[in-house]
Amino acid sequence: MENRNPPLLPGYSPVPPGKIANVETRLEMLARPAAKAPPPAAASLSLHRWEAPTLADYRALFRAVGQNWMWVSRLVMADDRLAAILAEPRVEIYRLMDDNRAIGLLELDFRHDGECELAFFGLVSDAIGKGAGRLMMSHAIELAWSRPIRRFWVHTCTHDSQAALPFYCRSGFVPFATLVEVIDDPRLKGVMPRQAAPHVPLIEP
Repeated sequence: MENRNPPLLPGYSPVPPGKIANVETRLEMLARPAAKAPPPAAASLSLHRWEAPTLADYRALFRAVGQNWMWVSRLVMADDRLAAILAEPRVEIYRLMDDNRAIGLLELDFRHDGECELAFFGLVSDAIGKGAGRLMMSHAIELAWSRPIRRFWVHTCTHDSQAALPFYCRSGFVPFATLVEVIDDPRLKGVMPRQAAPHVPLIEP
């Protein structure tokens, strides 16, 4: 988890055409928050552990939830590496269901002793703003702190919704680090449609 790269120098740093940059904020929760009443949500919503998803099914939900926010890591990850993560007992994957439709993805990573990473958390676009996210976060906090951890942490970035960072802060996370990431633009490699994430400028090389 620790970043070993040297810090950026002050001032502007050019990003080559064909690549995209984002600013990542890491946040942590160092104690279990006080219990709150469950947020109101539709009776049709329920969270279920997703045991042994296939690569295709996992990536389909990952794409449905994350394409507009430039979630690319699991789409380009080698199949054997992703399969190992999905089969890892210390990685817990959940789907938020609206009746029989999967509308949310929650992934908790307990592979580091004493901590839990909220590795992925998101909803499909038409489920946002209806209380489903608050319901899923309530479950995430309960699941994480049901284990003997000292730290629960998450990261968000400028490719995510502008509502993500305030949402995490309201949920009890506190920012502790800022990183800058530069990657190849996945829309230019056919990993995502060119019209995905319109808030992230696409600049041809």
